[in-house]
Amino acid sequence: MSFIETDEQKALREAVAKLAAKYNFRDYAGPKARKGEPFDELWDEAGKLGFLGVNLPEEYGGGGAGIYELALVQEELAAQGCGLLLMVVSPAICGTIITKYGTEDQKQHWLTKLADGTGKMVFGITEPDAGSNSHKITTTARRDGEDWILNGRKIFISGVDQAEAVLIVARTENAKTGNLQPALFIVPVDTPGFVKTKQEMDIIEPDNQFTLFLDDVRLPATALVGQRDAAIAQLFAGLNPERIMGAAMAIGMGRYAIDRAVSYAKERAVWKGVPIGAHQGISHPLAQVKIELELAKVMMQKAAFLYDAGDDFGAAEAANMAKYAAAEASIKALDQAIQTHGGSGLTSDVGLAGMLAAARIARVAPVSREMILNFVSQHSLGLPRSY
Repeated sequence: MSFIETDEQKALREAVAKLAAKYNFRDYAGPKARKGEPFDELWDEAGKLGFLGVNLPEEYGGGGAGIYELALVQEELAAQGCGLLLMVVSPAICGTIITKYGTEDQKQHWLTKLADGTGKMVFGITEPDAGSNSHKITTTARRDGEDWILNGRKIFISGVDQAEAVLIVARTENAKTGNLQPALFIVPVDTPGFVKTKQEMDIIEPDNQFTLFLDDVRLPATALVGQRDAAIAQLFAGLNPERIMGAAMAIGMGRYAIDRAVSYAKERAVWKGVPIGAHQGISHPLAQVKIELELAKVMMQKAAFLYDAGDDFGAAEAANMAKYAAAEASIKALDQAIQTHGGSGLTSDVGLAGMLAAARIARVAPVSREMILNFVSQHSLGLPRSY
C-alpha cells in the first residue's frame, strides 16, 4: 500500500476540485440546502463527467476504478461544502452490491444508470424497532408463485423522492429451518403498495428523509438480488463502502471548515494589527484539528485500499475506525472554525453554523459511534461481546 497517489488519482482530485469550486457552499450548496432542494445541477454534471460511477465496471459505463476513487470524489466535493449524500447509497452501496451479486439484466439496467447519474437507487435497511440491530428487521418477503410479496416498514431512508428504486433489505423464510434470513430486493418507487412519507427533520439538508410503508408489495422474481441464502454476505458487501464514503464526506467537511478558519485567521486583526492566527490560542486548536483530520484520512485511505484489494475483514476494521475518527474530527473542525470567527461564525453570511447538524449526522449514521466501539472492542481487542 502506498500513500502516494497515482497521476490518475491526482488528476481526478484536481478535476473534481474544479467542479466543486463551481458548486461551492456559499454560492450554491448552502442556499440550496436551506431551501431543502437537492443538488440536481451538481449531480447531473458530476454524472456527465464520469465522477459518480468511477467505481463501477467499465462495461456498464463506469470508470472501472474502486471505492478509493469514489471516496476521493466525495472528499473533494465535501471540501467545498457540496458533498453528495446519495453518492453513499447509489453508486457505493447499491452499485457495489449489484456489481457483485446482480444478474446480467440487473447490471445492464441499473449500473448503466447509476454510472452516469441518470438514475438513482437508495438503500432501505433501517426500521423503527430494529435500530442498529439488523437481526430484528421485520420486513418480510414471501413467495407467491413466481412472485415475491413484501410487507413492512422502513425509516430514515434518504432521497426516496429522487430515486427510481429502493434496494430493500427484507427477510425470507428458510425452507429447511423455518428461520428468517436477510434478502435484498429492488423495489421501484411506483410499485403499488409502496408508500413514502417525508419525515420532518430539524437540520439544514438538501436531501429528505422518508418513512416507507410496504403493504403487500408484489415483485417479480427478477427483483431479488443475488441468492436468498447468501444475503448476509451480500448485505455486508455494501456496508464497508458506506462507512468509507461517510468518512470521506466527514473529512471533506472538516477540510472545508479548517480552510475557512485559516483564511479568516490570516486576515482578521484585533490587537496591534497582528492577525489572530499568530496567537497560539487560535493557531494551536486549528493545528490539532488538522492533525486529527489527516489521521482520519489515512485510515480512510487504508480502508479503501484494503476493500479494493479484496480484504473484507481488514477493510471492515479500518472502515469502522475511519468513520469514527472522521466524524469526531469533522465536528471538532467545524466547532473550532466557528470559534475562530467569534460571533460572526454563527451568522448565515459565514455559513459554518448551518453545517453543524450535517456534521453531527456522522456520529449516528450510517452506524453510531457506540456500535463502532462495540465492533472494535469485540473484533480488534478480542473482548467479550456486550450485546
